[in-house]
Amino acid sequence: MTHRCSEGLPPDDPAEIGRRVLRLRGERGLTQRQLAEPAYTAAYVSTLESGKVRPSEAALRHLAERLGVSYEELATGRPARLAAELRLRLTDARRALATGAPEDAAALFRAVHEEAVTHSLAEEQADALLGLGDCLLESGELTGARDRFAAAERLLADEPLPRRVPAVRGRATAHLLSGELRYACYLLESTLDELDAAGLHDPEALLLLYTASIAPYMDMGAHARAAHAAELALALAPRVGDPALVAGMHRGVARTLIAEGRIAEADASLAKAQELYRQLHIRTELAHCHWMRGYVHAQDGDLEHAESELRTARDILASKRAALFTEQVEVELADVLRRRGKTDEAEALLRPLLTTGDEDEGGAGPLGAGRGAVHAGGAHRLLGLIAEERGDAERAEEHYCAALSLLERSSAVGDLADLCRLLGDLLRRTGRVEAAMDAYRTGLGHRAAPGTTTLGPAPATPPM
Repeated sequence: MTHRCSEGLPPDDPAEIGRRVLRLRGERGLTQRQLAEPAYTAAYVSTLESGKVRPSEAALRHLAERLGVSYEELATGRPARLAAELRLRLTDARRALATGAPEDAAALFRAVHEEAVTHSLAEEQADALLGLGDCLLESGELTGARDRFAAAERLLADEPLPRRVPAVRGRATAHLLSGELRYACYLLESTLDELDAAGLHDPEALLLLYTASIAPYMDMGAHARAAHAAELALALAPRVGDPALVAGMHRGVARTLIAEGRIAEADASLAKAQELYRQLHIRTELAHCHWMRGYVHAQDGDLEHAESELRTARDILASKRAALFTEQVEVELADVLRRRGKTDEAEALLRPLLTTGDEDEGGAGPLGAGRGAVHAGGAHRLLGLIAEERGDAERAEEHYCAALSLLERSSAVGDLADLCRLLGDLLRRTGRVEAAMDAYRTGLGHRAAPGTTTLGPAPATPPM
C-alpha cells in the first residue's frame, strides 16, 4: 500500500498561514527581522503575518527552518509526525482486530478516523473506515459495516483497483449476510473481471475476492464454482504468507524512526506494517476454506472429516470473536452432528442461534431476517428434522414454515426446493394432501440442477 506524499498537499490560505507564523514566532521569542534574515525583510514578514501576501514555497521553507518546524506543518498546520503516528495507530488497531475482540479494535479505529477527518487525511480516513467495517462485519452489525465500506470506497475512488478490493469485499460480504446473494456475487465477480482485464493480478486482492465468493456460491447452489474459488484461494494463500512477525518488525522499527524524527523512513516502514496487519484478516478468510472443505466432505458422506474441518473453521472464527461467521459454521456443524447421530449436541448448538423476536435488520444478534437469513433457515430446517425424528409433527411444521419464510427472501433456490419437499412430505403424511401438493409445486418452481446457478459466466482464472 502506498500513501501520497504529505508535502504535495496545498498550503492553507494566506491569513491562516500568517496567523501560524505569528504564533510560532512569538513562542520562540524572535523578532520579524530575526525571522526574515538573511533572505527576506522584516517588512515582508509583517505583510505575511497580516495575511496580505501568499508566501512562495521557498519562503515557507525558509521560515519553517528558522522556526524549527517542518514545511508541512507551517503550510498546512499538520504536525510533521501526524500522518505517521496515525498509521502507527492503524497498525495497532489492525493487530487488535487480528488477535482480539472486534469491539476493542473498533474503538481504536474510531479514534483514528476522527483525527484523520479533523486534519483532512483522506487515506487514513479510508483505512480507518475499512477497519471499522471489518469490526462491524465480524460483530454482525451489517448495515453499519456496509455503510463504512461504501464510505471507504468513495474516499479511494481515484486509487488503483487492488487498493479498493477490501472495501468491495466488505460490501459484498455485508450484502451476502443480509440475504442479498445475487448482488454479492455481482460485486465480487465484476471486480474479478475488472482486475483480470487490467492485468492487475494482485495475490492478496484475488485471495480476498475468491474466499469471499465461496459463501454466496454455496448458498445459490453453484457448488462447482464455489469449489473452484476455494481451490484458487488455497493456491494463492502461500503467496501472501503469514505476515504477523514481519509486521511486528516493521512496526517496531517505525517507532524508533519516529522518535528519531526520521519521518519519511518511519512512514515507509509503517506502510509495510499496516498492509501486513491488514492481511491478518486472511485468517478469517482461510477459515472459510476449511468451512468449504467440511461442506464437500459432508456432501461425499465423509462425516468424520467434515466434522473435523467444520470444527477447525469454527475454532478459528470463535477465537477472533467473529460472531456471525461462527454462528453460520455452527449451523453446518449441527447438520453433520445430526447425521452422525449426535442429535442432542446438534440441537444444543442450534437453539441459541435463532431470533426470538423482531431484531433490527442488519444489527447484531441471533440469526434471522437481515442477518444470516440463509443459515437461519437452515437452522429451522434442522430443528424441524430433529422434531420429525422425535415424532413431533406439529413442532416440525412450525420450523419448516419459519425456514420457508426466511429462504423465500433470498436466492437460495436449492435450499428452498429441498425445504418444500420436506414440508410436502410432512403434510402428506399428516393427511393434508392438497397443502402438500402446494408445497411440492412451490419447490418445483425453485428447483436447480446441482452445481448450477442463474449467474452469468464465471470470472476468468488469473495466471497463478
